[in-house]
Amino acid sequence: MNQTSEGCFHCGLPLPAGDPWQGRVAGGKRSFCCAGCRAVAQAIDAAGLSDYYQQRTEYPDSPEDPVPQGLQASELYDREEVQRSFVRELEGIREASLILEGITCAACVWLNERQLQQTPGVVDAQVNYTTHRARVRWNPDRITLSQILSRLKAIGYTAHPYDPEQREAALARERRDLLKRIGVAAMATVQLMMIAVGLYAADFYPIQERYLDFFRWISFALAVPVVVYSGRGFFAGAWSALRRRQGSMDIPVALALGLTFAASTWATVTGRGDVYFETMGMFVLFLLTSRLLEMNARKRAAEANETLAKLVPTMARRLEADGGTTWVPVGELRRGDGVRVIPGEAVPVDGTVVEGHSALDESALTGEYTPVHRGPGQTVLGGTTNGEGPLTLAVERVGEETFVSGILKLLEEAQAARPRIARRAEQASRWFVWGLLAVATAVGGAWWLIDPERAFWIVVALLIVTCPCALALATPTALVVATGELAKRGVLVARGEALETLGQVNRVVLDKTGTLTRGRLNLADWRGEEGALATAAVLEAVSEHPVAQALVAEAEDGTPQAVTNAENYPGLGVKGTLNELIHWVGAWDWVRRQAGEPPVDLANAAETMAGRGETVVGLANEQGWQAVFAVTDELRPEAEATVAAMRRRGWHPTLVTGDSLRAAATLAERVGIEEVHAGQGPEAKLERVRAWQAAGEVVAVVGDGLNDGPVLAGAEVSFAMGAGVQAARASADFVLLSNRLERIEETARVASAALANIRQNLNLSFGYNGLAVPLAALGWVAPWLAAILMPASSLIVVGNALRLRRQRSRWRSKPVERPNLVPAPSP
Repeated sequence: MNQTSEGCFHCGLPLPAGDPWQGRVAGGKRSFCCAGCRAVAQAIDAAGLSDYYQQRTEYPDSPEDPVPQGLQASELYDREEVQRSFVRELEGIREASLILEGITCAACVWLNERQLQQTPGVVDAQVNYTTHRARVRWNPDRITLSQILSRLKAIGYTAHPYDPEQREAALARERRDLLKRIGVAAMATVQLMMIAVGLYAADFYPIQERYLDFFRWISFALAVPVVVYSGRGFFAGAWSALRRRQGSMDIPVALALGLTFAASTWATVTGRGDVYFETMGMFVLFLLTSRLLEMNARKRAAEANETLAKLVPTMARRLEADGGTTWVPVGELRRGDGVRVIPGEAVPVDGTVVEGHSALDESALTGEYTPVHRGPGQTVLGGTTNGEGPLTLAVERVGEETFVSGILKLLEEAQAARPRIARRAEQASRWFVWGLLAVATAVGGAWWLIDPERAFWIVVALLIVTCPCALALATPTALVVATGELAKRGVLVARGEALETLGQVNRVVLDKTGTLTRGRLNLADWRGEEGALATAAVLEAVSEHPVAQALVAEAEDGTPQAVTNAENYPGLGVKGTLNELIHWVGAWDWVRRQAGEPPVDLANAAETMAGRGETVVGLANEQGWQAVFAVTDELRPEAEATVAAMRRRGWHPTLVTGDSLRAAATLAERVGIEEVHAGQGPEAKLERVRAWQAAGEVVAVVGDGLNDGPVLAGAEVSFAMGAGVQAARASADFVLLSNRLERIEETARVASAALANIRQNLNLSFGYNGLAVPLAALGWVAPWLAAILMPASSLIVVGNALRLRRQRSRWRSKPVERPNLVPAPSP
């Protein structure tokens, strides 16, 4: 069967407009409905199995069906061109985000993590219960991705590379299947309840035995589809866990269902004893309904992740050699390719503007709704929206290397982290199932001696009523909601554990430039020899410090010859050889220590500049002093209000900067900081933080993520102001993508609310089980009541976690907006 003119060569589905996906398969040029079908067809062709397309008589029900066994993974997901869109590689280790289908409880998460972590070649694996997403790192020299997927398939879970559209399709399939199972259980249970009324009436009114037998057999017939169809997932999960000797919540559920059905069936066959088919049906119905509600809650909790994942479009306009454009999948773009983005479209890649000017909406990434101008030479990020004019971009990063992908990765890592309180609860829940089975056995034995007729149903009620699922849901749901809400505010959580530590902070160390100030530096004044500014600029060109960039920006073209033997002293200045003379440019005091005392005129000028609160920069060489420069910066309008909010929270704000004491003191007085430490380089800052830590203080550091890398890494909690994702991964716990200081105190509020919520959830879980187990063991909880209480406990925990979303108004800060000019930093 060959391709029709209207359909995909592989699956037969309609082709999209423009026929964008074409490729050579089976000796000819073919058209496909998507990149996935094209990749699968090319894999089949490369494996020498293209005769399949000649021999088939009809199209498959789904694109995956025709792929030969083992080829789906081995010949598709292991191919470099396929992995390029979802796999990143660093130092020989590959990493991918996978979606897991079949996750039903925390034991599933633990089982998948353990299965992967025990697999040779897998470096690390973390599974997020709320998003059902696994982050896997492996050594490609020891194991392939297809083998990893096969390991998961062996324990009953289907995994595939994460894709927002595939994720939506998987959720839709899971939801449809769950609704069908709920429908069958609901229809059968309603009938079973009505019949149960007649059976219970026999205790009060005489009913002929043949009618009672008839009611029992009708109940049996209605209960069979509930067990076989609606309840099959519980039995499959229990069997899979038992085969691997792992605890799972499906084990007590399957035991309770199986024992209830077996006992009721025996009573039906023998005509003796009570039947509890209606209790079994109600239990299955309530459990499945709770899972449906939980699924909806998880989807709402993870909406921030899904929103970010959908920001970057899957198609892009690639510039061709003739000047035209062609629609291509983003995965086919390479570094250096040209891309055209017209107004209203989302930017598909991280790139540099080659041509055009426009205002871009970056609110989805930074939380700031003011459009940002971008022009030639400036960087634009994938996922932002082009607002005004057409742009031509040079591709820098695509796929897993983009800024959005980095944010998503850090979000997943933060959400998968377990605070200490949660790790203790998780350890307890791992042994919960086996402990429950032991308690049930003991209770059954005791009741067999006391009242054998009640023993069986008391054990069934005990198995039903207990619920470790609530323990498992207590932490991840709250963390996902909290990190998602922070992401909407432009705060990226790089390490989830920091949310717990943030509540213990009592000192906050603030940098000056780029933190309390905007980092928008201007050369306000200078005195010295002719050409001194150009000399300073060529020296500062080797530095990335904001002061250095300010001097470079002010210099005219035609700078002197290149510097040799250049050395950058972070936080101090630059030393280099120019025109066979050693030069120094940087902080006034540092240059004075290198070159000696300056002449009177420059010293007076420097004193005047410092008196105005400006940062003083010196320039000198071996023969003497050449110039003095004054640089100013703009105070962040929210700085004063943020410092005041920190004090109200009980934090002690401290300014630690490499700038001069006078410039630092001037700024500190404006924002209300009493303790100032000036002239501090990166090593000195770190030593000071360690001294505070040794005195028993918990220190948070806020810096720009550039010179402050060591001190950010050394603090218990760290915030990077607008630093890139790589800097955040190396040093900071939180990244303020919006560059707004008030987000620090808002983050503390969210963290406090999330931890309080986790404690509430754990208390609810432990309290419920601590009360339900003894009551059931005493015989005071009937099986039908247990069937209601067990799923209700999980829903209460999830609902309590979602309350965090309704506390948004309490987290917002509204600082006073007023601009201030402050001294710029020393270089």
